[in-house]
Amino acid sequence: MEQSNHLNSLSPAELRLLIRQEDPRISTTTGLANGYQQANVVILPNHLANDFEVFCRRNPAPLPLLYRSQSGETSCPPLARNADIRTDISQYYVYEAGCLVKSVSSLQSYSAEPRTASEQQAAHHGSWSDMVCFYLGCSFGFEGQLKKAGIPVRNVEQGTNVSMYRTAVPCIPAGVFSCPLVVTMRPVPAGMLDAAVEVTHLNPLAHGAPVHIGDPALLGIQDLSRPNYGGQVQLQPGDVPVFWACGVTAIEAIISSKPSLAFSHSPGCMFLTDIPDSSPSSPTPPPSEGSTDHNRELIPFCFLVSHNPLLYSLASQRAVAKIRQLETIIGEDPGQRGIGALFVQDELLRSCLALSHAFSVAITTGFPTHYMHSPPDETDGPPGAIAMATMLLSLGKRVTMVTDSRALEMNRAIIDEAVRTGVLKTAIPLVTFEDSGPDSALHFLCHHGDPSKPRYDHLVAIERTGRAGDGNYYNMRGVNIKHLVDPIDDLFIAAKDIPGIITTGIGDGGNELGMGKLKEKVETMMPNGSLIACDVPADYAITAGVSNWGGYAVVCGLYLLHTCPSHQRYRKKGLGLENTIPQEQLQDWTANLPSVDKEESILSTLVRFGIRSGKTGHLAMEVDGLTFHPTHSDIITRLLEVTLGCTTPNL
Repeated sequence: MEQSNHLNSLSPAELRLLIRQEDPRISTTTGLANGYQQANVVILPNHLANDFEVFCRRNPAPLPLLYRSQSGETSCPPLARNADIRTDISQYYVYEAGCLVKSVSSLQSYSAEPRTASEQQAAHHGSWSDMVCFYLGCSFGFEGQLKKAGIPVRNVEQGTNVSMYRTAVPCIPAGVFSCPLVVTMRPVPAGMLDAAVEVTHLNPLAHGAPVHIGDPALLGIQDLSRPNYGGQVQLQPGDVPVFWACGVTAIEAIISSKPSLAFSHSPGCMFLTDIPDSSPSSPTPPPSEGSTDHNRELIPFCFLVSHNPLLYSLASQRAVAKIRQLETIIGEDPGQRGIGALFVQDELLRSCLALSHAFSVAITTGFPTHYMHSPPDETDGPPGAIAMATMLLSLGKRVTMVTDSRALEMNRAIIDEAVRTGVLKTAIPLVTFEDSGPDSALHFLCHHGDPSKPRYDHLVAIERTGRAGDGNYYNMRGVNIKHLVDPIDDLFIAAKDIPGIITTGIGDGGNELGMGKLKEKVETMMPNGSLIACDVPADYAITAGVSNWGGYAVVCGLYLLHTCPSHQRYRKKGLGLENTIPQEQLQDWTANLPSVDKEESILSTLVRFGIRSGKTGHLAMEVDGLTFHPTHSDIITRLLEVTLGCTTPNL
């Protein structure tokens, strides 16, 4: 049940007056002062104030700093007129040595001359004149905007305080302050996620966009029915749990830093400001970020990345548009194979988002189409695999390559050569998989065969021969090449039943591992489709005119996401300095993009090892019958132009 209509119609100043008079109708401030920002409040001894301000700057999503008072100051002129922080919150918490000792409805006794024994004891810990007040943005400040957008605010509907949870995500420390991130959870209907993200993104003073959407266990929250602070909010059918950074993080900071005396608001009992919730900037505006159009480009879109565990991710409109441009470029079909018939929009984007959240990635490639030659492999696949491995390593991911036992030594030599020529910075672990029993795939993918302990969280197959419905493996001409293939498909099949492992397949004909997701299209629209179609699906099936191009596009997509402020903020849970990428790191990512020179180098290495072009069998500088210059070099150049926004044929 919502607060009474009378209270809902009052201004923040009128509500502060009622709170000052200890009006019993006001317990929490959820649903009150719609249209205005609310504030978390933390009051600390002066000697800790500078450290705490740095702590706020380093953790801007949970601790958006609205105002820092002078020592002993009871008012906050930039936020509210005629306010008194000692009386204008309905309930305060009092801490001594980091322990919550009591809750009170006023702090006036702490600023008066001590008369009673308890007041003398309080004065012993410090006087009000030594205290500094910090006012921090609150998510109650965006609830009115959510309602205006037609998005249900379940905690207000259910007449309860919002649910708040301590996570396993550590904030970035500063001085004595170090604590876990606290989040609020609001259930949002799945069809309204984009609207909820946009509304809150535009209100950075109230914690901005969500920091996590999906399974609470990914934040270390084991039971939504047991919030650490606030009330229990029930999800309705079709709702998704959405988590915003929360200013109660500051209370955790008090508890961990153990100041002799400190105060805070009681969670849910906020300070009501006179600042409109549509305010585009803080009371002290930051430097302009550019035009309105540019700012709209930064608004995030929300995409489902994983069903098990449930995970959504965010990326700005600008990054999404560019990745869709990449997808269009790689969908070109100069070899006239008809690959456009298999296209599904945003498979590239969703795969890149999943890879961005990954920690450990296994990549497999190898299509022994030339069964009459030794080696039987083709030049499509390994260059794209090495390009992806290079960028993933640069982004701090663990990378493992999985290959056929017959090709182990050759692939090891190719990787060593790539390191020697500078295409790869370091050697990549190279492993094989063989079927040695019913649980072979499970033991390969998970530590001790335990599905709760996966070694990898993403498997990528690029131009990897895929198992057909009859159990055989076919090249595009319909020749069975099963005798040259290890059962790496079993890993993709097993991964479907292991929570936390996502799979991607990249192909250009429909007979590649992962293309089972598109099997019906392959069977009806591709030559020999009913025979050759791969039967093993991946979560994401990226199609391209040449599979290598799909690998290059993944690399460019990852670069775009890691330079996208909206995505990086979400990936880092709103912690760390916003919109700042160290120049050295940016240079490293840029250097690890594919380039014409690097891809020409790796192709020449493959040719030296006797690896042939897929379509023609030529031992020449071509892939799938298309010469490196001008076809492949042109695609690489255009991908880079989209990614970097300039003409960069040779990075």
